Amino acid sequence: METVAEDVEEYNYREVQLPSLIPKVPEPELERETGERRRGRDILIAIDHGPNSKRAFDWALIHLCRLADTVHLIHVVSDVKNQIVYDMTQTLMDKLAIEAFKVVMVKTVARIVQGEPGKVICKEAERIKPAAVVLGTRGRGLIQSVLQGSVGEHCFHNCKVSPVIIVPGKDAEDESII
Repeated sequence: METVAEDVEEYNYREVQLPSLIPKVPEPELERETGERRRGRDILIAIDHGPNSKRAFDWALIHLCRLADTVHLIHVVSDVKNQIVYDMTQTLMDKLAIEAFKVVMVKTVARIVQGEPGKVICKEAERIKPAAVVLGTRGRGLIQSVLQGSVGEHCFHNCKVSPVIIVPGKDAEDESII
């Protein structure tokens, strides 16, 4: 029996510097408070500049996030060195980080990654090991998504480390698959 080593695929990314919204708190002085605090969960949210992505982000804040959690925002682009795309994405991530802090008081970490969206989201999920991966859909029909493929379907079938939550677009709520 031979062991086949999987080749590790490297990809380019840029960390996004978000405003620090969580104040630094001094260490507790009382003995009863020095015990280890509950560690929050990591939640990975794939975003882009579309309304369905914003809807998935809002859904995750309302239904999934709680106080000690960390929200990991990821935006997949074709070229990470494009300064215009980086600046626009950083502005979007700044707004989302402020909103996440105001609504649920969670810490936000952001990353812009170069590559194919489905594969990159699954690789980031393996790296972070989040409690859930949340992403939106374009709201294409069943036949069109089967023929062309979709990022949500790819993540649903290939992310093995955590559950994938696909939030439908606003118009898709009333439609039935049948």
